[in-house]
Amino acid sequence: MGSDPILEKGSSIRERLEREEEERLSPWAARARRSRGRPVREPECPLRTCFQRDRDRIIHSKAFRRLKHKTQVFLAPTGDHYRTRLTHTLEVAQIARTISRALRLNEDLTEAIALGHDLGHTPFGHAGEEVLNELVPGGFRHYEQSLRVVDCLEKEGRGLNLTHEVRDGILKHSKGLGPILNTGEKDRPMTLEAEVVRLADLIAYVNHDLDDALRAGVIRERDIPPDLLRILGRRHAARINTMVTDLIRETLAAADGRLHLSDRILKALTDLRSFLFERVYRAPEVRREFEKARRILIELYEYYLHRDTVWEREMPCYSRGVPKERMVCDFIAGMTDRYALYLYEKLFLPRPHPLFIERH
Repeated sequence: MGSDPILEKGSSIRERLEREEEERLSPWAARARRSRGRPVREPECPLRTCFQRDRDRIIHSKAFRRLKHKTQVFLAPTGDHYRTRLTHTLEVAQIARTISRALRLNEDLTEAIALGHDLGHTPFGHAGEEVLNELVPGGFRHYEQSLRVVDCLEKEGRGLNLTHEVRDGILKHSKGLGPILNTGEKDRPMTLEAEVVRLADLIAYVNHDLDDALRAGVIRERDIPPDLLRILGRRHAARINTMVTDLIRETLAAADGRLHLSDRILKALTDLRSFLFERVYRAPEVRREFEKARRILIELYEYYLHRDTVWEREMPCYSRGVPKERMVCDFIAGMTDRYALYLYEKLFLPRPHPLFIERH
């Protein structure tokens, strides 16, 4: 097997990949060679571009592994096929990479942002986010916490030292009930790859949450507006394909460095999101479980807010000057659902007294 002539000239594999990006990618794509760098400078990897390296750091992080035991919508489901925060993240990454490849954007940057976008999510899904937002001075937003995880909490406080492009995409990935397409410069991410992740996140969750809601019996197919099924498709895969194909086709046709959807698909996607908020996320049976989760997290927050000895063991990353409320918030936000339930049972529920054999 012959040696690579490029490497014989002293170039690294990373440099070869960077040159290939220059030749292959769209004019609107981010290039690893032109990255704004990291908060702390460090030597380049000879094998991987900076965005590939960020992706690997996220995958190997503790926060990423914990996503497998964090709720997406349905709390502690008994079925094996309901989405978790980890499977949601993987679905977002797959959709985002498909879009980026078709648009000739930087897949490595896209994937890194997608894999890191929900690292700051709390246990019990948005119920946990609501509680911490009410309790913690300054509020709580999961996208800000995701950035805090990669900057301050991972690796015992050293952080992952990710590139500015990935950090920006993580911070600006969420749209809530805001406009689906960015029409102005306010809160717009610095890269088109980050905008792809924002849309892929929405495409993923409206489809898999609908799928899970049908599986759970929260809604029936007859409850879904017929126009949405006719336009988007009756099945999960068909709906994703409709949205992704329309996004790629409209964006390529516009060729202006922004993402586009046809008016018909944009309206259907907006209506589907509204339907889910009304009939699933705010459904009484879902909200009842959310209220139980709220009580658990409130009691845990109040308990640890008045404890000083736990932090050296549980959160060794802290230095002086971090407010106690923020330390408790970080601790609770990092919990998995099952760890929060375990702590609640350990701290607040009585344990059966062991039986003694009476002597005669």
